[in-house]
Amino acid sequence: MNIKRNIVLAVLSLIPFVTHAEELIRISNGKLALCQDLERGGAISHIYVGDNNRNLVNIYDEGRYIQQSYYAGKRIDRQHEGQSPQWSPWNWNPIQGGNFARCGAKIMRHDKTDTTIYIAAVPMLWDMADKEANALMEQWTELHGNFVKVRNRITVNHIDSIYMPGTRNDQEIPAVYPISSLKNLHIYLGDRPWQNDTVSTVPVKELSKDFSSFWGSYPKAPEKWMAFTDDSGFGMGVYSPRAQRFLAGRYTSDTAGEEKSVATSYIAPLMSAQLNPGDVLEYEYYILLGDLIDIRSMIYGIRNAE
Repeated sequence: MNIKRNIVLAVLSLIPFVTHAEELIRISNGKLALCQDLERGGAISHIYVGDNNRNLVNIYDEGRYIQQSYYAGKRIDRQHEGQSPQWSPWNWNPIQGGNFARCGAKIMRHDKTDTTIYIAAVPMLWDMADKEANALMEQWTELHGNFVKVRNRITVNHIDSIYMPGTRNDQEIPAVYPISSLKNLHIYLGDRPWQNDTVSTVPVKELSKDFSSFWGSYPKAPEKWMAFTDDSGFGMGVYSPRAQRFLAGRYTSDTAGEEKSVATSYIAPLMSAQLNPGDVLEYEYYILLGDLIDIRSMIYGIRNAE
């Protein structure tokens, strides 16, 4: 989510992982396999490389995964309507995966081919125990070699006037939670983008359990991507062409976490946008798997083909 995600993680870290029923829809192209969870609005729940059965996506709770998350209006107190005290006051915040109470978003439609998935879902409001957002989220997912192309869209039907829509908010495009075993963070920070200039490996901002800090902020990301890798150099990159800046970090100092660990890595390309009733917000992004040289090469190839 946005920079307030640290508060979300603070509370959820106190709740033990609970296994939910999964209804996964899977696609594969021989190089990658990907699953989307139909119990959680079709959020991307699993990515595997080759024949490896290691999931690279953290799915500890419904706020993780790789998913759509948006903000609109002002933060308000709705506790008299069942808003969680931990998330009060809070913005209008539709979440693809579900809400803080671990209620998943409702799938309206889903279709697939061998290498593509389409889903449409009604998201949940994150801070409310059992309240749907009056919106529709759609997602088109495609596998291409060692990368995933995703097109996301939210159509806003209605936002309660109590939120006073019209405020610009940071929008995650999208929220991405790799496993914390992908622990080394890379970004291009120079002044010569798209010329194979040197990539920086930057310190990873860690959120401690008292949550006295926020995710690391990267206002300069001229090539619109970041990546987490392990010590062998293998990892996951996120390229979001409309991104204006990035957030990134790791929750806890555990650098050996897997798919169901409370520890997680995090990347969020951000753009500033208003969401009002009747608005449609749409964007594309790419998840790329491989070593850092291959990840960047794939990003350059995608950009050159645009």
